[in-house]
Amino acid sequence: MLTALIVLHAVCGAAALVGGTRLGRRGLLVGAVAPIATVVWAIIEGRGILDGTPVSSHTGWVPALGLNIDLRADPYSLLMIVLVSGIGALVFAYAWSYFGRAPKAGKVAGLLTLFAGSMLGVVLADNLLVLYLFWELTSITSYLLIGIDDTEADARAAARHALMVTGAGGLVMLGGLVLLGQQAGTFRISELVAQPPSGTVTAVALVLVLIGAFTKSAQYPFHAWLPQAMVAPTPISAYLHSAAMVKAGIYLVARLAPAFAHEGVWRPLVVTVGLVTMIAGGLRALRPFDLKQLLAFGTISQLGFLMVLFGYGEPATTAAGCALILAHGLFKAALFMVVGIVDHETHTRDIRELPALGPGWTPTKAVALLSAASMAAVPPLAGFIAKEQAYGALVDGSTSDRLVLAGIVAGSVLTVAYSLRFACAI
Repeated sequence: MLTALIVLHAVCGAAALVGGTRLGRRGLLVGAVAPIATVVWAIIEGRGILDGTPVSSHTGWVPALGLNIDLRADPYSLLMIVLVSGIGALVFAYAWSYFGRAPKAGKVAGLLTLFAGSMLGVVLADNLLVLYLFWELTSITSYLLIGIDDTEADARAAARHALMVTGAGGLVMLGGLVLLGQQAGTFRISELVAQPPSGTVTAVALVLVLIGAFTKSAQYPFHAWLPQAMVAPTPISAYLHSAAMVKAGIYLVARLAPAFAHEGVWRPLVVTVGLVTMIAGGLRALRPFDLKQLLAFGTISQLGFLMVLFGYGEPATTAAGCALILAHGLFKAALFMVVGIVDHETHTRDIRELPALGPGWTPTKAVALLSAASMAAVPPLAGFIAKEQAYGALVDGSTSDRLVLAGIVAGSVLTVAYSLRFACAI
């Protein structure tokens, strides 16, 4: 069934692309079938998965080389399906109104569906090489989506930049995955984390894998492609750059951290990069006047926070990371959609040029304020619950844990500042 879900995305995406301008925004209906079907499957199978019975599938690929398409859905995969397919279905509904009768709606629908299928493959893959295959497919489809307005020089440049950074990082990561699989004697992820290898080669492999994760999840100093990618239409930004693509690196770190957090330089490297990204991204979010740029740097900051929590590899920080990754996907997707509505109706995203929004904007303002409040961790919203878990996981730890906590608190102060800046602009 897992393979069938991915194939369904490929079929629906191809159908929407072939229909193109003839289907128009009806292509969104075709494309939405796949994420909706995935959500229905997750609801049906979710209870068993959460009770400790993963769903898996095995398909022979290149038996002579020992390559197989191994897929596996466990509780963490289920959480990612909520983000990839659940928020994906909502983005399709939003795009129906956003694109209206625009001819490119069918093309966007097809590419979004193919991207969703690729991302679904990443979170279900139980083989390092299969994960890499889908990882690169997300890079290619995101390149096409960011550059969807291919007559615009800025869109083409942003798409090339994103592909260059994430593609190069992916190649480095491939070297690490191959070394890791050889050291473990298996490329099955579930087997590898159950009996992790150690030693110098493993430590080098992990650094290479982390470089790939850092580029995909826009960590400093590989972050610059994400703000530039904001030239894409808002539904694409809401999906790729809040709920899905940028979470791929976080997902990979979360998968490997429980087994390798104490191996080599894993923890100091991940925590340092994550804290620098959280604080630097938060500071940078205080500067832009473009609302999408503000959200882009805020996203980078939150991705740094997630990198710290999951990279720590401890049960308490991982639980906090799971709460935050879900909260972030919900409030950041909603904020991007609000910006899309504002831009669509007022024809500007510049804080300095936005007109006063009258009584008819009350529902949009309410969504914006609630989402910004969750981002700022105002109780009792989801963002507050996640941050409280993060603080609680570190406050009673060692001196180094408390130093990390101090960095997270500093980053959180900046989160409040740019959340207020956004809220006051709407």
